Amino acid sequence: MRLIRSTNNFPYELVKSGSILTIGAFDGLHLGHQCLIKNLVKQAKIRCLPSIVMSFEPTPGEFFAKEKPPARLMRFREKFEALEKLGIDIFFCPRFDENIRDLTADDFIRNLLIQKLNIKYLIIGDDFHFGRNRGGNFEQLERVKDILEFEIEKTLSVIIRNKRTSSTLIRDLLYKGDLIGAKEFLGKNYQMSGRVVIGHQLGRQLGYPTANVNIRRLESALMGIFAVKVFGISDKPLDAVASLGRRPTFYEGKKPLLEVHIFDFNEDIYGRYIHIDFIEKIRDEVKFNNADELIKQMHRDAKKAKEILTK
Repeated sequence: MRLIRSTNNFPYELVKSGSILTIGAFDGLHLGHQCLIKNLVKQAKIRCLPSIVMSFEPTPGEFFAKEKPPARLMRFREKFEALEKLGIDIFFCPRFDENIRDLTADDFIRNLLIQKLNIKYLIIGDDFHFGRNRGGNFEQLERVKDILEFEIEKTLSVIIRNKRTSSTLIRDLLYKGDLIGAKEFLGKNYQMSGRVVIGHQLGRQLGYPTANVNIRRLESALMGIFAVKVFGISDKPLDAVASLGRRPTFYEGKKPLLEVHIFDFNEDIYGRYIHIDFIEKIRDEVKFNNADELIKQMHRDAKKAKEILTK
């Protein structure tokens, strides 16, 4: 999969015969996203044209809510890796800035979709809006598709237990610690990835050495203590207990930290890029009066995590 980050240097030779496009934030790549993208890849193969997923960094939601942006379900690298697995040809992810914000819906269609990407087939979700003040929608695309010579398809939402699958719904479930509910709409365990970095060695001092994972998030919808499985170290997943939060007992930080204690493990994994599947929440993060109280609770957390992971 090829990554292109700018509207100014999009290589037109890649789409000179046309392209098959979808647009969205695709945060979390839930079952609705997966259904849409699988159809995108299918249509691209039928027409022998490149499949393109178009998204933005930062997301429009982050751009318009700079003071308190919504917690991401995925960092950029995680989204890239997930799209690559789905067989996309081009991931087009320009920067969302004032120029993109100010494009009218008509300019967005003509200047970006037609002139830059040469779309022949566009697949969008049923809640898709675009252009200045979200002024563009499916009906506007329908009105111009014959004139501009492209086809359009609207993908219906995936409904599970009378609920529309969406990133917002999954984010709310994670805030509540409902990992089973989130898994139902994601089609997989909720996962975070990152590189193991050197921390304060606090876990080691307390008898629970941890892998400190740089998750590159300002906010996290998920917080607390969890039973998890770790991928990317061994041929098989490793059982672990994880803390995701701001460590209020010692020095509360601004950014969430992910610390993972892998059971029966004593290898140097600094610098490794690992994936953590969140299986079940054990408890919320709390502030303890002293280290002894925290250590006793860590023993209980580790025992509970082992029970969960051996079910």
